Amino acid sequence: MKITGVKTYLFDPGTAKNLLFCRVDTDEGIHGWGEGYVVAGKEKAVEAYIQGMAPHLIGRGPFNIKHTGQVMFDDFVTKRSSPDFYCAWSAIEIALWDIVGKKLGQPIYNLLGGPSREKIRVYANGWRQGAKTIDEVAERAARVVQSGFSAMKFDPFPGPWRQFISRKDEDHAVETVRRVREAVGPDVDLLVEVHRRLAPMHAIRVARRMEEFNPFWYEEPCLSDNIDLVAQAKREIRIPVVTGEALHTKADFKEVFERQAADIINPDSCGCGGILALLEIAAMAEPYAVAVSPHNYNGTAIGLAATAHISAVATNFLIAECFLNLKPACDEIMVKPLEVENGFVELPTEPGLGIDIDVAKLERRPFREPKKEIRHYWEEYPRQGHL
Repeated sequence: MKITGVKTYLFDPGTAKNLLFCRVDTDEGIHGWGEGYVVAGKEKAVEAYIQGMAPHLIGRGPFNIKHTGQVMFDDFVTKRSSPDFYCAWSAIEIALWDIVGKKLGQPIYNLLGGPSREKIRVYANGWRQGAKTIDEVAERAARVVQSGFSAMKFDPFPGPWRQFISRKDEDHAVETVRRVREAVGPDVDLLVEVHRRLAPMHAIRVARRMEEFNPFWYEEPCLSDNIDLVAQAKREIRIPVVTGEALHTKADFKEVFERQAADIINPDSCGCGGILALLEIAAMAEPYAVAVSPHNYNGTAIGLAATAHISAVATNFLIAECFLNLKPACDEIMVKPLEVENGFVELPTEPGLGIDIDVAKLERRPFREPKKEIRHYWEEYPRQGHL
């Protein structure tokens, strides 16, 4: 069996950002679906990477996943790491696993050691989009619990993302967590997102103020490009610390483990090199007693399916991410949508990823030019400082 074609699709889910899908075809009529992680405004950059790699995939065997990935790194990008490359290769890698599973008549998790669990616990994200006040955030949090979720993630900090923030912004974040805790009760897990924004002095102080609300975790308190900052904050924070969504390689995570910078890692299957790459990172984490919680700011079609297969196999799996605001549009284009019931996703049982996409429906929602506001630093803070 040989690869005969690679095609990209930019899909508008009607919210947040476009999603980037990839379909790989073979000479036996078996096709595979993959997805690459993108951010609003950069979707076409990752798509261009996939399109640039596509001619080098034609004629190769879809079973040669590891070798093809090494060739792409060694020869296509000449051993130069970049987030866009890993996001693009992730889409192809996932699609190749989909093909292999279909060819062998097995779900992907059965080809990677078999499942460690029958269903995957997921937390809700994307539920507070558009909420402008703390009251609105608390009301939406209560609705998430009513829909069956027992865990939810949210960023309580006001925008824009800045490394040094005012005491007013700190107070806003703490008050938001307090109100959400009151709205959902004591038994719901609250996952606090910080988005890599804070200097350690802010990250530590805010985390200590939030302790009384019993957060499940405190995600990416500091810039992970400088993992020493995350490690510095973790040493002083008594809530489990997460990092990893903005890291893309095993070498990146090696630094996390050696510096004891996280209790939990959250690499993204659509951004760290794909299914096998994330499982290898998870295996690296095991000797350090670090849990893995796959990040998934991707669709609830391909991205969530890939995440489910990874989460099924990884013995140190904790919980995975599900974006509620992307699910309606993704369900619309899926032949059989993945079901989320009471905060769990049942493992797909069909071969490969266990899902398929209706191309005609997919093409009815083409790329939408995203609107991403750029806010300038000097418009936010007075010149005399804000600490």
